[in-house]
Amino acid sequence: MGKPYSVARSIVVRADAARVHALVNDFRHWTTWSPWEDLDPSMERTYRGPESGTDAQYEWSGNKQAGSGTMRITNVTDDAIAIDLHFVKPFPAENRVLFSFVPVTEGDDRGATKVTWSMEGEVSGVMRVFTKIRPMDALIGPDFERGLAQLKAEAEG
Repeated sequence: MGKPYSVARSIVVRADAARVHALVNDFRHWTTWSPWEDLDPSMERTYRGPESGTDAQYEWSGNKQAGSGTMRITNVTDDAIAIDLHFVKPFPAENRVLFSFVPVTEGDDRGATKVTWSMEGEVSGVMRVFTKIRPMDALIGPDFERGLAQLKAEAEG
């Protein structure tokens, strides 16, 4: 059995929730904001199922940095998108990802959207040893921050 972990980061995007939601709900848009899309310029991508929403699927295979795996959107509401994430390389892992979209109703950011990107799973094997030195939050958190900043730029652009 692995050791459970969770990582979450948030950002306020000056765009309505529907605009930001659409950028997450269609995996084809991830190439514009995901922090991992530029790790391998020749990464292979395959899309299956519907173009967006529940059961949309994305498979990638890239170099050592990009690794390989699949994502599948499992549930979509106006305020959240749930995704199952399965890594094959660089190490096998099963993760649950959730994006939430909360309209900002007060203050200077009124009309904007607070976006939270969270992921939970379990670390085992070599990763369990590695995360004793550097926890998952420190490993993945900066990538989430970069991805959210790029999502913000794309949504506000």
